[in-house]
Amino acid sequence: MLNEEINVEHPTVEHPTEGLRGFEPEIQESSEGNCCCDSPKEQDPLYRKLDDFIDSLSDEDGVLIRVLHYAQNLFGYLPREVQIHIGKRLGKSLAEVYGVVSFYHYFTTEQKADYTIEACMGTACYVKGASAIISELEKELGIKVGQMTKDHHFGLKVSRCIGACGLAPVMVIGKDIHGRLTPEMIPEILKRYEKPKES
Repeated sequence: MLNEEINVEHPTVEHPTEGLRGFEPEIQESSEGNCCCDSPKEQDPLYRKLDDFIDSLSDEDGVLIRVLHYAQNLFGYLPREVQIHIGKRLGKSLAEVYGVVSFYHYFTTEQKADYTIEACMGTACYVKGASAIISELEKELGIKVGQMTKDHHFGLKVSRCIGACGLAPVMVIGKDIHGRLTPEMIPEILKRYEKPKES
């Protein structure tokens, strides 16, 4: 009944923003209209690269998807300000841009860590001391499960089961599996993934 009253439909793959009209978040325009020449974004090399990419494209179907892919590879994620910028450059509303971003699982609006550490808490890992592994990770990284280090280099999360029960307790860092862990092994393993020191 509620859907009938406000006429909200689920988006389809062909038209992921269909049914979103009327629910467009407001985009604050500058006093110069769409011109953002004096915006700090114009001085940001990432935004300049994004603008150069947009300028290189012809106005064709699927251009928004291509721009979003490029922007996510450039920024690592698609925060609201990037979506607004893309919308202004392509002449699309924020609702249209966000409709595509939220529809496709590939796109993310949250910044990701360089390395996500996934500690297993499945039955085999739990029995063999996974809690102590997680405690040591939290201590070494200075964060809790579900958080990210301040430099966005490490993120920590827990999985119900990684599927490597024979190696319990297990954790995955990036694409690497580390098994038969003890708390004493954690500092040395983390060192392998540290950022190289600047010369």
